[in-house]
Amino acid sequence: MGSHKCPAPLQLSLTYLLVVGEQMCLANNCPTYSMRYLHGYKTMRKTSKKSTCKPISFSSEKLILNGFLHLPHIENPPVVIGSHGLFASADSPKQIALAEKCNDFGLAFFRFNHRGCGNSEGRFREVTSLKARCTDFQNAVALMRNSPDIGSRVGAFGSSMGGATVLSAAHSCAVEAIVTVAAPIRSKPILAAAQETGDLRYHPLSFYQKNLGFDISDRLSSISRIMMFHGDADEVVPVSSAYEIFSRVAEPKKLIIQKSGDHPMNNPEHQVDFIKKAASWFSKWLNRP
Repeated sequence: MGSHKCPAPLQLSLTYLLVVGEQMCLANNCPTYSMRYLHGYKTMRKTSKKSTCKPISFSSEKLILNGFLHLPHIENPPVVIGSHGLFASADSPKQIALAEKCNDFGLAFFRFNHRGCGNSEGRFREVTSLKARCTDFQNAVALMRNSPDIGSRVGAFGSSMGGATVLSAAHSCAVEAIVTVAAPIRSKPILAAAQETGDLRYHPLSFYQKNLGFDISDRLSSISRIMMFHGDADEVVPVSSAYEIFSRVAEPKKLIIQKSGDHPMNNPEHQVDFIKKAASWFSKWLNRP
């Protein structure tokens, strides 16, 4: 069984037009000292003595998926579960940085590779669809809810297509808080842009048309306790998607538009602001008495 290898950053092409996720995928085996690169924003951090990071594997429709559980050393903490972008992986710098910050707030964080990505099983082109990713996410939630290390409250984080995934699965998974980055409400404008460039990232156009066509506008009305981030210069997912999602979800909700912000959130100030506010949002709703 093959796995999709996340490529290095490319020029403006399908990496931007259909990336629906991060550009950079870095290996992370949770060493004592680890270097983090969050789209040009570099930090050195020592793994906290108050938290651990351990590999976790689970099954999703007979495929073995792999990830990491960042676990603070407190009893039965709430957990945030992350869903990465289309061509990204669990080693997304956004997720790693957010996981560490969540641990500082006493929250666990589970980041995993969807089927066909990273070191999870499955051939990317054969197993990738929004429905399949929702199933992966639902199984990850079930895994965490059955874990003796985790409390009862679950939050969800999704970047780009990962945002569409958690928004689609939120109701069935009964998540109690959501944070998204550059989430698309529908695939049509993204697919149109990819078709216009002719750069299909080594996959036929039929793959995108068949597997990645979606519109989640009818799944949003029951969603609340959501914080959304979106750059107003996003060249992949138009900022209009954020405004439409925001208009359809329920209170409490918060929309943060990043001025001149692009899809992968390259601006270091945006990155720092996102990590701080996202972790605080999860803490507000998941650490309630």
